[in-house]
Parts: sequence; structure tokens; C-alpha cells
Amino acid sequence: MINFRYLVLAAAAFGSFACTPQSTSTSTLNSNSNSAAANAAKPAPAAPTMGELMTLERSAYEAFMTKNAAFWDPFLSANFVGYSANGRLDRAAAIKEYSGAECDVKSYTLSDEQMMPVGADAAVLTYKVTMDGTCGGQKLPAQQWAGGVYVRDGDRWKGAFHAETPIIDPKAPPSSKPAPPATAKVDETKPDASADALLAIEKKIWEAWKNKDSAALEGVLGKEFVWLAGSGRMNRAESVKAWSVENKCTIKSTTLTDAKAVSLTKDVSLLTFKGAADGTCDGQPVPTELYGAVYYNNNGTWQPMMGIGVPQ
Repeated sequence: MINFRYLVLAAAAFGSFACTPQSTSTSTLNSNSNSAAANAAKPAPAAPTMGELMTLERSAYEAFMTKNAAFWDPFLSANFVGYSANGRLDRAAAIKEYSGAECDVKSYTLSDEQMMPVGADAAVLTYKVTMDGTCGGQKLPAQQWAGGVYVRDGDRWKGAFHAETPIIDPKAPPSSKPAPPATAKVDETKPDASADALLAIEKKIWEAWKNKDSAALEGVLGKEFVWLAGSGRMNRAESVKAWSVENKCTIKSTTLTDAKAVSLTKDVSLLTFKGAADGTCDGQPVPTELYGAVYYNNNGTWQPMMGIGVPQ
């Protein structure tokens, strides 16, 4: 039975967006102008604007709200990955879940949007979701932060990743639900070969967080890094400060498991995994959560550009 408490919604319009290339004129010194024109290189499609991607996002929410199951197949990339309360979603599972058969959405609002290009063929989109709805009779979180990735597919843009994390009220009392301990049984799937290098970088980030080491964080995070969690969206400087100077956690050890990686473009990859820590933050046990991280190959060095933590 589906656990709908933190159901990841359709967000990330994950549509294909046709970017129309500019017309190209070709001059030739011989009479075979048609052949020369056919061989002329087509200009790359223009990068989408944030407004265009947000239009697609809203189209996806409309599809979810109206239970338009036919919307998703042509709009998700072939290697799409997402997260829901059921864990990691592949493309087929996402199409089924985003069709919204068990959900009743009355209204939604997307706001506070930001876009970040990642290389020439990918873009990260982050924004806030406010929603009034239920799934399986359970109330959906009223507000969430959402993160998604679009990739170029020929002359179109398609969604390759999407996840949401419920916004936490800092004034609300701590949840009475006990967090899973770091020693809890987790999926011990061995990381695939393509995930090993990226997981090693994540382990450095987690170790730096454990040790409150700002220099180590500065040395590994991408220049335009952005982080999404229940506590909010943070840029690179804010993340370094929160994980070192303002870090109120006491951590003995960290464990990263169930790592999978997928190549989105020639220089952009997505890493998904489970993260656990033996320790406390603000006196509360650290819950095991699901994580997604977008990595960019910057002149031979893989750097995290966006990360999101998702409650289980």
C-alpha cells in the first residue's frame, strides 16, 4: 500500500520543450548549394529561460491535478529518476505515481523560483510549492521545496530528476516520531561502478559536516551550489556556514548506502543514495533520509551543484 504522507507530486513539468533554432544561411562556392546546406551544422537550441521552465512546471501540476496520465510519457526523459515516499522512482514508476489516481488536489501555487544552468545541456530548477490536497485520504504537506533537473534531448528539454521536501516550521515542537537509528536495517545495495567516484565526494561532504570543517566544504562544493531541505533553500555560502560555523550537531559517524548514479549529459550526472548519521542535531536524533545530488564535471573535476534531502 502506498504511503502518501510525503508523496512527491508531479512538479518539474518534466515536459519536452521545443526550442526553435535560428535559421541558418549557407553560402557555397560551387553549384551544389543544396548539398552544402544539408551538411551545414545546425546551431544548438537556445537554453530555456526560467519563465519557460516554470511554465512547464505549472503544466505538470495541471496534469497531476486533472489526473492527465497521458501527459507524462512524452514529457519525462528516458532515464528519469525521482523520489517519493516509496523511495527512488524510475521512469515507469514515476509515470504511474504522477498520474495522481489516488489524489485530490484543489489548488497549488509555485513561487520563489530559481534556475541554474549546469553545463550546456542541463538546468536545475528550484522553487516552493504551496498545495491544498490529499492523497489516499491523507493531507499533503501544505508547503514544500522542490528541485528538478531538465536536460536537452535533441531540440527539446525534458525532465530528468524531481524531488520535494516538506518545509519544517522552526517554531513547531519536535516530532514525537522516533527517527530511525544509524544502525537500522537499510538497503545495502552495493554502489554501481559509475557511482563510486561521486559517492566518495559525498562522503567528504558528510565528513566535513561531521567535523564542522568549513575549509573542506569550500574545497568541494560547486561555485553555484544550492541545497534544499525542510529548513529552506541555501546557496553555497549559506550551506558552508550552516554546516560548519552554525552547526549544532554532534555526530559520531555517518553511513551512505544504496548509491546509484545516472549520466544525464556528457558532463552532468545524478547521484541518489540513503544517508544516515549516528548522533543528534539540536538534541534530536538524525533521521535516515533519501538524497539526490546533481554533479557537474568542471574541467575534469566533479563538483556538486544541487542537493536535496527527502524524508522517508
